Amino acid sequence: MTSARLTVDAASPIGEVRRKIFGGFVEHLGRHIYDGIHEPTHETADAEGFRTDVIDLVKELGVDTIRYPGGNFVSGFRWEDSVGPLEERPRRLDLAWHSTETNEVGLHEFSSWLDKVGSDLMMAVNLGTRGTLEAIDLLEYCNIGSGTALSDRRVANGAEMPFDIRMWCLGNEMDGPWQLGHRSAEDYGKLASRTAKGMRQLDPSIQLVVCGSSGATMPTFGEWERVVLTHTYEDVDLISCHAYYEEKDGDIDSFLASAVDMDRFIETVVATADHVGAVQRSSKKIDISFDEWNVWYLSRWENVEKIDGIDNWPVAPRLLEDVYSVVDAVVFGSLMISLLKHADRVASASLAQLVNVIAPIMTEPGGPAWRQTTFFPFSLTSRLAQGTALRVLVDAPSYETAVFGEVPLVDAVATRDDESGRSSVFLVNRSRTESIEVTVDVSGLGVASITETHTLSDDDVYAKNTLADRERVAPRANESARVENGTLTITLPPVSWTAVALS
Repeated sequence: MTSARLTVDAASPIGEVRRKIFGGFVEHLGRHIYDGIHEPTHETADAEGFRTDVIDLVKELGVDTIRYPGGNFVSGFRWEDSVGPLEERPRRLDLAWHSTETNEVGLHEFSSWLDKVGSDLMMAVNLGTRGTLEAIDLLEYCNIGSGTALSDRRVANGAEMPFDIRMWCLGNEMDGPWQLGHRSAEDYGKLASRTAKGMRQLDPSIQLVVCGSSGATMPTFGEWERVVLTHTYEDVDLISCHAYYEEKDGDIDSFLASAVDMDRFIETVVATADHVGAVQRSSKKIDISFDEWNVWYLSRWENVEKIDGIDNWPVAPRLLEDVYSVVDAVVFGSLMISLLKHADRVASASLAQLVNVIAPIMTEPGGPAWRQTTFFPFSLTSRLAQGTALRVLVDAPSYETAVFGEVPLVDAVATRDDESGRSSVFLVNRSRTESIEVTVDVSGLGVASITETHTLSDDDVYAKNTLADRERVAPRANESARVENGTLTITLPPVSWTAVALS
C-alpha cells in the first residue's frame, strides 16, 4: 500500500474560517426558482409556495450567505419588476437564458425564503444594462428604514423592517462578451467606482464586491484585475473569482488535480491586488469573493441545442441539470480544501448553484428532492470546519498530469476551534488505483480522540444519485482511523474525499 506522511502546522495558522465561504448562489435560471425552491402545488409547499423538503435540505447543507439574483440574469434585471403586488408584476424576457421570467418570486419572497433556511442575502446589482442610479435606488429600497419614497414603497409592499443587506456585487462577469452590457476593464472600472462611491454615500457600512475575471482562462485575466482595481481599490472590499471544472476527454488524472488551478487562480489575483495596493500606497487589503465555483460540464451545454426563436421563451426550462458522480464529488471536496487553504484572503465564496441547476440538490416536479454526490463534502465541511484554518505539510508520492504536471496524490487542510477544543482534518486521495495509508502528526492540536469520520468513495467512480436511485452514493464511516500519541492514522481509498473530526 502507498503511504504518505502529513503534519498539521498548528504554530502558523492561515486565518479565520469565515462562515461566508460556505455560501451559495441562486439565479433565476432554468428550474432553480420555479419547480426548485418554489412549487405551490407540491405536497410539501408552505403558505408561500416554497417546498419545505428543499428548505430542509438547504438547512442541512449549511449555507451561510446566498448570492442573488444572478449571474448572467442580473445584467438584464429590473429590480422594480420583482416587488409589489403579484398581479401587477410584469412578465419579462430573460435574454441571458432565452426564457420568460414571471417575477412570481421576487425580492420580498426570496428574503422570506432566506429567513426559512437561515441564510443572509448577498445582492447583485445590474451594471450591464443599468447603472449607478438604479443601484442606489435598490440600496435605498432595501436598507433605509422609512421616510423616503423608496423605503416607504418597501413598507407598503409588506416589509416594515429594512432587509439590511450587507454584501453587494457590482454587476456580474463584466469581462465576458456573453454578458449584456459587456465592456472593457477601463469602462467597467470607472462605472464600478462611481457606483460604489454613490452606494457608500447612502450606506457606508456595506461590503462591496467588484467583478474580477469570469475565469483564469479569459484572455484578459490578470490585466482585467489590475485595471479594474486601479479604478476601484479604495472603493471596494473584495474582488470576485469564478471557476468551473470538468473532466475533459477522459483525462480523469488532470480533473482530480483541479484544485491546483484554483490555488493558482487565488494566488494570482491576490498578488495582482496587492500590487495595485502597493502602487497606490494603500494600507488596505482586498479580499477574494470566490462567488461562483463548482464542477460544471460546460462542454455538454455548449454541445446541446439552445433555446432560440423569437416566439419561443419558455418558463423555467430544464437547463444545466448536471448529474454528479463520485469523482465529481471528490474534486468538489478538494476545491473546498483549496478555499480553506486560502482562508486568509478568501473571505466569501458561493457554490454555484443550489437547486437543480449544476446543484447539490435536485427536485422532481410533484416528486421528491434528493442529495447529489456533491452535497456531502459541502455539508460536512460547513459543519466541521470551525475556528482557524491550518496548513498541512504533505510528504506524499506524486503523479503526472497532462494539464498540471506533477501533482501530489494527497491534499489536505485542517481546522482548529480553540473555544470548543475540536479540530478537523480534510483529505483527498487522487490516486485512481491505490489506497494510501496516511499518518498525520496532529500533536499540535492537543486532541486525544476521534469523534466522527466520513469517507466518500465507491468502486464505481462514476456512480451517481438519480431520481431512480436517490441514495446510491453516500459517505461512510472510515473504520481504519485511529489516534495514538499525537498521530492520526487513516487509510484513504482510491479517488476519495475524507473528513475526520477530533477532540
